[in-house]
Amino acid sequence: GTSISVMRSGLTTCWARIHSSPCSISDRPAAPPNRSPRRRRAAAANGVTGLKPTWGRVSRYGAFELAASLDHIGPMCRSAADCGVVLGAIAGADVNDPTAVQKSVPNYLDGDIRDLRNVRIGIDERYAYDASDAEMVNTTRDAINVLKELGAEIHSVQFPDYDQILRDWAPNCAVETAVAHEATYPSRKNEYGPGLGGFIASAQNISAADYQKILLRRRDFSGRVSAMFQSIDLLIIPAQFIASPTKAQMDTLGQDADALLALMRFTSPFDMTGSPSLTLPSGFTSKGTPIAFQLIGRHFSEDLLVRTGRAYQRVTDCHRKHPRI
Repeated sequence: GTSISVMRSGLTTCWARIHSSPCSISDRPAAPPNRSPRRRRAAAANGVTGLKPTWGRVSRYGAFELAASLDHIGPMCRSAADCGVVLGAIAGADVNDPTAVQKSVPNYLDGDIRDLRNVRIGIDERYAYDASDAEMVNTTRDAINVLKELGAEIHSVQFPDYDQILRDWAPNCAVETAVAHEATYPSRKNEYGPGLGGFIASAQNISAADYQKILLRRRDFSGRVSAMFQSIDLLIIPAQFIASPTKAQMDTLGQDADALLALMRFTSPFDMTGSPSLTLPSGFTSKGTPIAFQLIGRHFSEDLLVRTGRAYQRVTDCHRKHPRI
């Protein structure tokens, strides 16, 4: 079988050997757990395809935990097809993780990729485009045109209000991270860096009542997102609000609370709902750096996400191109 490395991002790295089916995996894809939105931004920044499965679709056993209910395990590959192959290998029930769902694992390479008729894709232009830069808007619109040419139906939708859920992500994550580190923090506090140590310590300022309110708002928001998917199959959005931010820009964003919330706008809400997403490379910016868009699905619709991504990549070649170095 083919040996691939499964990378657990965060504070430690583990390695696993997976024996593939007869279908070969030519690019040796890596499969990091989603540390907040890092897989999706990493896929966008590096011109690769990233699949964040539904929470519980893949066992979290062996991953270095950041936040139990926010961590998602999934692949980053060169193509949607390879993401489907890897997900088929790592998804499913696990006796070591009772939160891994018991649902059967489909063949993620099934389905017609020449015709997307009857696939309903939603777009909320206000959510997707307001405050997004021109290159992110244009690449998302271009992707919509390609999907429309493949037969997909494009529908206008209204995404639920997300402002509070963005603000709730950090305290929710802080509490769960504190639980994950309770064996070593604060007893070995001096071994922690100021960033992670400060984040864990911030959980002490969150009362039980405030945390319960976060959980209730999270349930409410998840219900509203689920209701939106009654009229569509997938939602299309940019991968991030700014195309290929530089390290200097990212450092600046970290000092500006509103800018940081803007960076989280297309990722953190779907950590909170546990929704699956597929990040697809869609070309390059005017600077020659990779750019991408996302498709979001209802829970356990990874088969449709992979099918749609394969269809898009059948008629485009962005995922085969490399930026100049």
